[in-house]
Amino acid sequence: MPRFKRPTGTQDILPQEQPYWHHVVQTAERLALRYGYGRLDTPIFEETALFARGVGGATDIVEKEMYSFKDKGGHDLTLRPEFTAGVVRAYIENGMQKLPKPVKLYSIGPIFRYERPQAGRFRQFHQFNAEILGVADPLADLETMLLAWDLYEHLEFGGLSFQLNSTGCPTCRPGYIEALVAHYRAHYDQICDDCKRRLETNPLRVLDCKKAQCQPVIASAPRITEHLCDDCRLHFQTLRGYLDTLGKPYTINPRLVRGLDYYTKTVFEVWAEGIGAQAAVCGGGRYDGLVELLGGPPTPAVGFAAGIERVVMVMKAQGVAVPPLPAPTFFIAWLEKSARPLAVRLLVELRAADLGVQMAMGGSLRSQLRQANRRGARFVLIVGGDELARGEVACKNLLDGGQESFPLENLAERLRRLEAGG
Repeated sequence: MPRFKRPTGTQDILPQEQPYWHHVVQTAERLALRYGYGRLDTPIFEETALFARGVGGATDIVEKEMYSFKDKGGHDLTLRPEFTAGVVRAYIENGMQKLPKPVKLYSIGPIFRYERPQAGRFRQFHQFNAEILGVADPLADLETMLLAWDLYEHLEFGGLSFQLNSTGCPTCRPGYIEALVAHYRAHYDQICDDCKRRLETNPLRVLDCKKAQCQPVIASAPRITEHLCDDCRLHFQTLRGYLDTLGKPYTINPRLVRGLDYYTKTVFEVWAEGIGAQAAVCGGGRYDGLVELLGGPPTPAVGFAAGIERVVMVMKAQGVAVPPLPAPTFFIAWLEKSARPLAVRLLVELRAADLGVQMAMGGSLRSQLRQANRRGARFVLIVGGDELARGEVACKNLLDGGQESFPLENLAERLRRLEAGG
């Protein structure tokens, strides 16, 4: 028989890994709700045209990384390679533009990109995504950045700081791109083939190149912050003023442009220590033209996304301890087969009373007690012939070894007090 393996670039998140995932997701949701965000779940797949238009046809995501297919009805569909385009589609389609502003939304779920698998990067991965729609004020940028910061601070990341830049707007960006392209044309023989291609299709992305031969050209390139219009300059200065007031460390990074076409004005990353040198753990920015591009009214917006796999990897690298997942407090063991029917009845009744209970599936009493220990139970309810005759159940405390008997009448209430420490 063939032995099947998981597809390249995917992973099995095993039970022993779940405490990390539970802690990260629970922390992200708790903070999002504290900040006033509402949860939005969009389909895992959307029309391919949505991402081609929203993300940008000249991006690596659309050109190389999307999982696209035709369904049985001949429709062109794509597994979502990012959240924002789908969130904006849902915002428009469901009339959320009529809601009081700002509209604050968060999403958590799987994302799909055909990338080269490497540490912390998979072809199916998971993101926590947060968006604010309907507010142009830099306070929305600040709120987005603070939510990202608080997420990593609550997860006990060390050495946090922001990388910050502005990518301008349709008023000032064309002039900057013209200057950038002229600079690269003057050094055309020095740049890599990818940058030559991007120069024609998506010039800002040349600043994101990691190849050694392009680094001197990037270092001497004009900076977009020197070409901003008055509106973009004021927006950027105001945001920086807020960060200065709060004492949040940040570095102006003229190379920071993000990989998606829809960004305008603010772009940022959160950097943290823990994977060798300090590195980015999430990123986002403002996208004031995307809602209109996808058929909605002009709507300013800003958001960020954090990859959960990368979060978990950094937590492990930093030695961050996470709380274990809660286990049922009680475990039912039985001494002889005649006690099994009562054990099963107790199992059902106690669970119906909202108590966490497991039951031994077989073995001697000693092996059943070992099962209870392995499963993290605090108390074992022992059902046997003598106990049945007296209408009682024995309760053994696995923490201190003590044992006492309880009548079957009102057992759930007694166990609830016991669980609470009363």
